[in-house]
Amino acid sequence: MPTAVAVVALGMGLTSCAAGPEVTPRITPGTAAAPREVNVITREWTFVPPVVDLVPGETVVLHVVNGGTEIHEAVFGPASTQQAWESAEAAAGNPPPGPTPAVSVPPDVAGLRIVVRSGERVDAMWTVPLEAANSPGYVVGCHIAGHFDRGMVVPVRWVLPGFDHVPGIESDRRGPTR
Repeated sequence: MPTAVAVVALGMGLTSCAAGPEVTPRITPGTAAAPREVNVITREWTFVPPVVDLVPGETVVLHVVNGGTEIHEAVFGPASTQQAWESAEAAAGNPPPGPTPAVSVPPDVAGLRIVVRSGERVDAMWTVPLEAANSPGYVVGCHIAGHFDRGMVVPVRWVLPGFDHVPGIESDRRGPTR
């Protein structure tokens, strides 16, 4: 009898595999009363997911998880924001690993910065600026010394309800220019 159960279970597994991958549902934009949850995982020199989908004007709760061994940050913003944080960290000289507490940027280019230590999760509620979709090079980047240069940057893809993107607007990987 145990052999028959194993054969039936194996057959059920093959049937579900043959159905193909699940399709990601369309995004329902978050509101202040019901924010959409967005997970971002940091690891050495990468973010997961490889593209962050956001709806201009929506409210989200960002769950930023550090799955790596080093401190990381997730800076949400256009190229000007990324450049500001990259320059601020570089100007700090030879700081210890991690963000330098004295580092700051002007509020008009600050974007959203979430710093996460190894093994921790930081949650932040954020209303995505409506004008963000028109900002060139909107990405999520890490500007801890050397991290951005090693590829710790992912694009933001703008999404409208009922679409899988904002028609006519695409973000890209443009961040700080060197």
